[in-house]
Amino acid sequence: MDVSESRSDVTENPQSALAQPSAGTVIRYSSIGLILLLWLAIYFASSFSPALLDDVDTVHAEAAREMVLRHDWVTLYTDGIRYLEKAPLMYWAVAASYKVFGISEWSTRFPLMLGVLALLLVTYYLGSMAYGERGGLYAAVVLATSLGPYMFTRFQIPDVIVGLWMALSALFFLKSLLQETPSRLVCWGFATTCALNVLTKSLIGLVFPFGAILLYLILTKNLRHILKLRLISSTVVFLVIAAPWHILAAVRNPTQVTAAGTVKGFLWFYFVNEQFLRYIGKRVPPGYDTVPLLIFWALTILWVAPWMVFLLSALKRVPLKFRQWREQMSREQQMSLFFLIWAVVIVGFFTFSTRQEYYTIPAVPALALLIGGWLDKESAAPEVEGRGGRIASWVLFSIVLVGSIVGAALLLSSKPAPAGSDLADLLKKNPQDYNFSLGHFLDLTPEALGKFRPQLLGAILSLFVGAGLNLILRYKRKPAYANVILAGMMVALLACVHSAFVIFSPILSSKPLAVAVEKYYMPGDVIVVDGQYHEASTLNFYLETRIRVLHVPSGNLWYGAKFPDAPHVFETPESFAQLWESPSTVFVWTDQDNPKELVGLPHYLLARAGGKSIFTNRELRQ
Repeated sequence: MDVSESRSDVTENPQSALAQPSAGTVIRYSSIGLILLLWLAIYFASSFSPALLDDVDTVHAEAAREMVLRHDWVTLYTDGIRYLEKAPLMYWAVAASYKVFGISEWSTRFPLMLGVLALLLVTYYLGSMAYGERGGLYAAVVLATSLGPYMFTRFQIPDVIVGLWMALSALFFLKSLLQETPSRLVCWGFATTCALNVLTKSLIGLVFPFGAILLYLILTKNLRHILKLRLISSTVVFLVIAAPWHILAAVRNPTQVTAAGTVKGFLWFYFVNEQFLRYIGKRVPPGYDTVPLLIFWALTILWVAPWMVFLLSALKRVPLKFRQWREQMSREQQMSLFFLIWAVVIVGFFTFSTRQEYYTIPAVPALALLIGGWLDKESAAPEVEGRGGRIASWVLFSIVLVGSIVGAALLLSSKPAPAGSDLADLLKKNPQDYNFSLGHFLDLTPEALGKFRPQLLGAILSLFVGAGLNLILRYKRKPAYANVILAGMMVALLACVHSAFVIFSPILSSKPLAVAVEKYYMPGDVIVVDGQYHEASTLNFYLETRIRVLHVPSGNLWYGAKFPDAPHVFETPESFAQLWESPSTVFVWTDQDNPKELVGLPHYLLARAGGKSIFTNRELRQ
């Protein structure tokens, strides 16, 4: 199938070489089929397990569940308390999935997995526009098999979807440069994707596309192009989509004066506290720690592993001289420059902010596009580009060799785990690192690795064989076959990663404890979390009942708990002691072996899993 842009209104602007006549954008069903197969093997197949995790996974899933339960698609709630810190689109998608498929782990993950597929297809189309059909296919394959997008779709965060809207914004903007007078479809399509991005992750949905486009037009001395984007009608389209929810949320959650003081309304909390104050690290209450800057930059490159070794060669094809930007560039050069700016704007934005490891995931599609374009050039002319591919393959093989030696040493030092042992008993605890999204994986010890022997062996073999064959095939000047090997290597590696994640998941999820409680739970019983809500939010989701928190109001529930209609959720040590002695059965979740709140009180261990326990105030028998 060939999809060609109209050339009837080609601009004569010498700065817009994108408008030069070309054969059009070629799309092949066979390539779409291959992308779909990769998505099925890597993403869809892994959406059925493991259990949903504590913290953002079930906090966000619970917000969507309560949305369906309350029939309220404006004000989000979790554990019965207003949850106003996030934009709603991801929750709408999950709630819609629940309405269609029912509430399950798979239906929770399905909208995010569908977003990944859409991003792969948009990346394929963008790459085809810039580099030809094969370049687009390579870009999609790079993105589908990269480490970062896979890792950060294991739980419910919207950053990959932000990448999708950013890619679509780029697509509409670049198409606008093809036309002397950009069409309504192109301009309104751009406005729509910006609005959807705002509904996905608030003001970032404007900062990223506007920042990239403005910087590109400044560098290419083409700011006049902004006036061609039908600004009035496009603004109306944007507001029609983005404004209603914000207006309704502000109306339904206004500033209120209570006996305890003034509760600032939605507009302050959502825009000032959660956007501006979060950016400068002054959010109330404090949230996640920030990743050190050099590590943050390095991780951005790592998220494109293993293809990051080709990034330097890809960047050499981007026009990086000031003089080139002011002259007529080829279509490929202009689009490559925009892709680089796309990535730089996102990384640069968070360079001056608090930041988590996954914040630059929306930049990964841009890097995948650059790498995909270079892989196409190498495949078309291995004699010319082959040296760069061979050097990169040596770098990859060297990294894999060192990693394989370390992995083999860990494998040899590991010991078979005792039958029936709890993985949590084999781990170190590093609570100071748990504010990072990957902090729990620092708990692994050589002893704990005994639980992961097959997965570790599979990872070592897939990496070593894949990197070795890639190197051999590139020396034989068969880069296309080498790329197939690398993609296959990553399919095998990510399967091992998923299997290991399933084994590790009880450390990150309280579902086994929820199952244990469910056997005895009766209406009127009380579940209390000895800690913060997000540490055991799995109980709230799987038991479909409200839980209480033995902690001062903080974290996800801090703001919503200030409203006068907030239910009683937080317990003090004094009220908890009274509750423990009441006629009700009380289940308390704790990650402490001997919680101080139970000292001196009669208590019974109901279940223990993943380093967490459920105690009750009376002995229970079925």
